[in-house]
Amino acid sequence: MSKYLCLTKEPSLSCRHIVSVLYESYTNHRGHLHGWFIGLTVEDVQFCSSRFWALMCDPILSRDIAMFTILAAHIGLTIGTLSRHVKNRPDIRPLVRRLLRFEEVGIYLLTERGHGLDSFNIETTATKTPEGYILHTPREEAAKFMPASTPAFKIPKTALVMARLIVDNEDRGCRFFIVPICNEREMYDGVHSTLLPNRSGTGPLDFSITSFDHVHLPLTALVASDIFNVAKPARPLEAWWNEIWRIQLGTMAVPAPWISAIKAVAYIGARYSTHRCILGRHNGPTPIITFRTQQWPIAHATAVGMVMSNWFPIAIRQAMEDSPDHRVRHAMSVVIKTTVCRHFQRCVPEVAERCGAQGTFEQNYMAKIENDGKGVIIAEGDVLTLCIRLFSELLQNHFQLPMPDASESLLAQHASSLLQENHDLFTSLKCEHRSDAFNSLILPQSQNVIEAIGHAHAYSAAVKAGLPKPILDIYEAAVIRQDPAWYSEQAGITRMDQRIREDSSITSFMAHMDEFVDQLDIEKYVSAPIVSDKAWKDYLESLTTFSGSAIPQVEPFQAVL
Repeated sequence: MSKYLCLTKEPSLSCRHIVSVLYESYTNHRGHLHGWFIGLTVEDVQFCSSRFWALMCDPILSRDIAMFTILAAHIGLTIGTLSRHVKNRPDIRPLVRRLLRFEEVGIYLLTERGHGLDSFNIETTATKTPEGYILHTPREEAAKFMPASTPAFKIPKTALVMARLIVDNEDRGCRFFIVPICNEREMYDGVHSTLLPNRSGTGPLDFSITSFDHVHLPLTALVASDIFNVAKPARPLEAWWNEIWRIQLGTMAVPAPWISAIKAVAYIGARYSTHRCILGRHNGPTPIITFRTQQWPIAHATAVGMVMSNWFPIAIRQAMEDSPDHRVRHAMSVVIKTTVCRHFQRCVPEVAERCGAQGTFEQNYMAKIENDGKGVIIAEGDVLTLCIRLFSELLQNHFQLPMPDASESLLAQHASSLLQENHDLFTSLKCEHRSDAFNSLILPQSQNVIEAIGHAHAYSAAVKAGLPKPILDIYEAAVIRQDPAWYSEQAGITRMDQRIREDSSITSFMAHMDEFVDQLDIEKYVSAPIVSDKAWKDYLESLTTFSGSAIPQVEPFQAVL
């Protein structure tokens, strides 16, 4: 467990309490909050050091996604964006120090209600004046959507607001501005925050719609190493991508809690299925884990958890250290996010359903984490949209993505084949990437191909790491399930052969299930009461029980002739 989350050394500590500690009056908790970031420097954040990734990957974050949302935006995006300007901007160093000590919360206001992922075309304006800038929201559709901007939790908030820089009535492109949002009690003048309803079944957070009514900012509000350089960029889109450079790192970071979540769900499902019994042969108790239909979801989630946790740090290293081309780095971020998030979406509901009605209650983790997951699919860019953009770039040969050799495995062969067949189709259509033919025939394949690339990379890393063969075989079987036609047509594995291979892999897995589940190393982060009969009975005692002494009135019975 990371030393940077010193408040969470006791696994039994409620993560909801941790969030309340994060958001309660900083004057009461300054010493404790400082402990969260012991040793974490602005350089750690800027260059994404091992300390930064230790914080982002700590399994405790999967216990409460509201907490992770706060930290990801506060550290990864806000401090991260400011970090590369600190050297040349001594005036912003006090703000960064306050953010690192969590004396203020940093929020990141990029997307707008009427634009969503089309953030390049935002409408919020920052008009230059001799004294500074006037930040304004021209219409409702231009309001910033989602980030938590209310003063409800009694802690000051400062935002990085993306706005169109207007100089002498000329649009000079999109830039970030440092904007104080609220103090401990109220919003600052001209800043309006409309609290949104809670998202169903998720960790509560003050998600909001934020707008600005002619807010005056100083010249130093511009986020830049040189605040006097307000020239129009020669390549506006490229300049915009340079402004939001932390997004690609955010895309890489947001899947981290879902790997721990998959492992937690596998652990819960395995332990529950071992002690939950039905009356079987001869009216004797039979654990439900003896049924194949129960074994597969648990084997699937366990294998995915082990393979993803092995691959994730390797993939980060490849993207951060082995990819000097920022386009390849962002591409790997998309592959990582797509692969992890889609695995999460398959594993969690599958295991939760096999835990019956008890799997639907919040205290047993699975239903809540599934709902929280929907938000992360969209965070830092919707998965499908990211896949469409990356796939289009790959087919147009804008750059090449590192791929395992097709001879390494069935999964590598699958990924290579899908990419090649779509490249051939694109060539045969003789169209450009914005054509109707491309939209109709090629774009629907985007996510499948990007996922296949991730599967191939993850499996290759698992083989090289020496993961147990049953885990490799289960993972391979799970991927084959996603495209059985290709493996039948191209690899010559018939549907019946696929079923037999899968059956064999489950049999091998079940011989070592307890060992594999222990290797997930997630037990101390799991508090679901259904993991054991004792835990359930202890939890039941904490619930409110209604009783009384009322006697029901019984109507007298009269025979009717």
